[in-house]
Amino acid sequence: MKKFILILLLLQVSFLNAQNITAKQIVKKSDQILKGVSTTKASLTIKTVRPKWSREMKLKTWAKGTKLSMILLTSPVKDKGTVFLMKNKEVWNWIPAIERIIKMPPSMMMQNWMGTDFTNDDLVKESSIIEDYNHKIIGDSTIGGRICYKIEMIPKEDAAVAWGKIVTFIDKKDFFQLKAAFYDEDEELVNIMQSSEIKTMGGKLIPTKMEMIPVDKKGQKTVMIYTSIAFNEPIKEGFFSTQNMKRLR
Repeated sequence: MKKFILILLLLQVSFLNAQNITAKQIVKKSDQILKGVSTTKASLTIKTVRPKWSREMKLKTWAKGTKLSMILLTSPVKDKGTVFLMKNKEVWNWIPAIERIIKMPPSMMMQNWMGTDFTNDDLVKESSIIEDYNHKIIGDSTIGGRICYKIEMIPKEDAAVAWGKIVTFIDKKDFFQLKAAFYDEDEELVNIMQSSEIKTMGGKLIPTKMEMIPVDKKGQKTVMIYTSIAFNEPIKEGFFSTQNMKRLR
């Protein structure tokens, strides 16, 4: 009987702890799945799908903490060698065809990245979903058999962000973001992002496939798939420099 009572008490404490978690803490736990490591190195494939055509890009990414990241396109041939660098919320683009480095102004963050349905902000994470938004739990939802927190994120008044509102769905068990709905400043739904194919990669369980789907463009989407990823391998801070953008291979 004492053992049974103890189990009930432990379950009650666990339930209360789950109930007391804040929306911001949930979003932060989800964000830390990939960012909560010292470094990441990854290879990805991005497929842009349109009603009458599709194209595929391959890229490599490096990240150190939350303020340093680099993206290198390795195919197709016409885009090979193009590099994006994010450093302390400043973004640069190396274009080998014209041998120029261009610093991207904040006004470009909402523009589509390399003709995909992802924005520049989506790829380089110029804004912070933790610090630039106010968070509120607005319900529960089930996605792919997983029960999720449904969280509304409204940008703070002084935040320079791309979206007027984001509604995100975060798995209660593993804190994966399984879906996100992106709204413009007039609260019109623009894009839906879905995550799937959860598997162990680089020693961590992660969603390895993301789809960005514009709601008003039938037959159009962009699919991003991780083909490999490694965590916590040493990367010197000097790697993330405009000089190094020209040397990446």
